[in-house]
Amino acid sequence: MTAASIDFSPLIPWSPLIALLAIGYAVLIFGAIQKLSGWLWRGLGLAALGVTLANPSLVEEERDPLADVAILVTDTSSSMDIGGRSEAADAMAEALRRQAENDPLLDLVEVEAGEGADGTEVFSAVSSALASVPQDRLAGIVVTTDGQIHDAPASIDALNIDAPLHQIMPGDTSAGDRRLIIEESPRYGIVGQGASFTIRVEDTAVTGNAQVAFRFEGGEPQVHRIPIGRSIRIDVPVEQRGQNVVEIEVEAGPQELSLINNRAAVSVNGVRDRLRVLLVTGEPHNGARAWRDLLKSDPSVDLVHFTILRPPDRRDSTPTDELALIAFPVQELFYERLEEFDLVIFDRYRRRNIMQGYFGNVARYVENGGALLVTTGPPFAGPPSLFRSQLSSVLPVRPSGTLSEEAFTPQMSDLGLRHPVTAGLEGGGEDPEWGRWMRNIEGITLGGQVLLESEDGDPLLVLQHSQQGRTAMVMSDQTWLWSRGFEGGGPYGEMFRRVAHWLMKEPELDEERLTAVAMDGELLVDRVTLADTAPPLQVTWPDGRQEVASMSTDESGRFSARLPAEGTGLVRLRSGALTTVAALGPLNPLEYADLRPTDATLDPFVNASGGGVYTIGEGENARLPGIRRTRANADHSGRSWMGLRSNERYVVRATTRTPLLPGLLIVLILTGLLGLGWWREGR
Repeated sequence: MTAASIDFSPLIPWSPLIALLAIGYAVLIFGAIQKLSGWLWRGLGLAALGVTLANPSLVEEERDPLADVAILVTDTSSSMDIGGRSEAADAMAEALRRQAENDPLLDLVEVEAGEGADGTEVFSAVSSALASVPQDRLAGIVVTTDGQIHDAPASIDALNIDAPLHQIMPGDTSAGDRRLIIEESPRYGIVGQGASFTIRVEDTAVTGNAQVAFRFEGGEPQVHRIPIGRSIRIDVPVEQRGQNVVEIEVEAGPQELSLINNRAAVSVNGVRDRLRVLLVTGEPHNGARAWRDLLKSDPSVDLVHFTILRPPDRRDSTPTDELALIAFPVQELFYERLEEFDLVIFDRYRRRNIMQGYFGNVARYVENGGALLVTTGPPFAGPPSLFRSQLSSVLPVRPSGTLSEEAFTPQMSDLGLRHPVTAGLEGGGEDPEWGRWMRNIEGITLGGQVLLESEDGDPLLVLQHSQQGRTAMVMSDQTWLWSRGFEGGGPYGEMFRRVAHWLMKEPELDEERLTAVAMDGELLVDRVTLADTAPPLQVTWPDGRQEVASMSTDESGRFSARLPAEGTGLVRLRSGALTTVAALGPLNPLEYADLRPTDATLDPFVNASGGGVYTIGEGENARLPGIRRTRANADHSGRSWMGLRSNERYVVRATTRTPLLPGLLIVLILTGLLGLGWWREGR
């Protein structure tokens, strides 16, 4: 391509040249006012002199035009899989490719916009593409998306573009859809107190009520009806520490784009409030301080401790104001406020008349969900034994009446090697490296699980489920030797911390447990059981697909499985009577919050850039707009067409310069004009 232009290369700088011409014409104007003859010819001569000094030249350039660049951003997020949106997007991309192939001055850059944890990231893809395109050659940006975009900047100034931005919007804009919205949800909840969150059902097709099902931790659904379009506050139980998942699903509406946004989930992290522990020591002994120190070392424990030195029914001559202890408040503790305690501990407590009417209250407290720990001593083997009270209904060991005072090393039972409370304790195993105890109270196991035993097979640590509550028994008063480091000691603090947390139903210490977590594209499943085999693992994926997975076992008897995990949503798992759920990706992705096509997000950017919004429908036969090349100062959009700006950029390959005023010709012209001026004055 050749282009010609006139260029000036003045023989003297422009400023002196203009000043010289200005002075000359001022003199000529004065002469004209004075009616002096010859001023016209002198003026023409002065003009010829100015043109000569400006030195005009004809410049001819050989130019190679540069192609403009159009950017095509195609939304590939999950919402584009609805209906025929992706097929319509492919048709638009193919039309732009044909335009670029037929137009040698148009290049096409294609990028895809996917979804991340915070939704669809269209503008991240736009910014990435703009980084590789010269700004002065940008023809336009075409974004094919249903409008569900979640990374839009505050204004188009953030893009720094001087070209039209068009939105190609596939999908049926008139379609209705029902969706479930989580308006407010807590991240934490107090175990036992529950939590509340707010939901709303939106439906563009109907009004009235909708049926909503709630499912807690993969259990059986609870169905309720709630009004459409109104915010409803829901209270849910927080039954365990850690993750508590509540699944919510609204029934399908008369019009649905997809059922995926009819489901949502809320995860509440259960935390325990300060634990209230009642420790009753029946008589002073070496282990009493060890128990008190262990419980007081935990900042989350509120400890109420009584050591009985003088029961209320005992009379002696010691004045009351000289006693360091108060009378045992049995009525307040075991009748009025018993339910306020998370754990009750009887440490070497002997049956007394003052408690005779209250042991039944403690037994009912356990059966209704309470926790009881009994550490026995010599009285447990004799007539004042707690087993000779109403408390016997929740105790897993009956005393045989024999007291053994021979030193022995506690051993883990076969069950204890696998139970979460004792498995993996430091120094344990089949040949434990623990210090000895000096006494144990022999007993007969009535139920529960024996985790520690003596060398002769007598039970030492026994756990039992007592209806809704739990009971633990320690058949020795020598555990304090471990806390003092006698003969190397033992895992006193860790073991009894686990026992206390098992009693308070911490899920990670349950002997039957099913947990799952998604990580790095895999679903990791852990199945804890005391049985030799685990029930089959049934997996229901978010898309409804079901499969039965095999599990492997390790040396501790735990079963596990690793499954490849793809997609987004909740996975339901069942093994025997146990169920759990795991989240693949975010629980409630922004991508699924609203699946209707919209131009609300891109409209400000489209208007500011002079682009257009085009609804093309669905499928391969989408109604595509025409594509035109437009000049910089022209309109870039119409009802049925979109414009790609023509920037007319080029590079110069060669230049030819030809002077327009040859020297001899200029001399003759100047001489003639000056001569005419002189001749005119002579007349």
